[in-house]
Amino acid sequence: MKISISDGVEGGLVRTRVVATLLWVVVICSPMASAKDVALISNKANHVEALTLAELVKICKGQTGRWQDGKPVTLVMRDPASPEMKVVLQKIYELPKEDVAVLIANANHNRQNHPAIIVVDSDEALVKKVESTTGAVGLVDVYAITSGVTVVRVDSKLPLEPGYAMHGN
Repeated sequence: MKISISDGVEGGLVRTRVVATLLWVVVICSPMASAKDVALISNKANHVEALTLAELVKICKGQTGRWQDGKPVTLVMRDPASPEMKVVLQKIYELPKEDVAVLIANANHNRQNHPAIIVVDSDEALVKKVESTTGAVGLVDVYAITSGVTVVRVDSKLPLEPGYAMHGN
């Protein structure tokens, strides 16, 4: 096998171009990968199948105390500072994470027995909390949904449908 200097230079240029292209793809696609679709889920006993975006915003801000059947409303969500909540902060709260933390504290003030908003550490914990809490709804990554909860339509749309309110991109 004979190798010439020109083959080495051309080979090096090809490798450099491949690496540069891969880096470009990673940089461009990274924000898209971190922007997740968030689903609204409900405890099966709630019989909640659809909400408007305005109703969801009121629940997320602790402004809705009870469902029509009298059950107390509880929202279960991830920490507002977590990357998973980026879509929710932008599209539901329209507030920075620090302001959402204050809003949660205020919504839970004087509601020790049944908090308006519960913050959990993982999607798995969120789904389990919604499953086990009558009156609960939660905001979770679509890929964490189990058969133990009901997926709620928001403005007549389900997650992953075009026009869904909490689409990640």
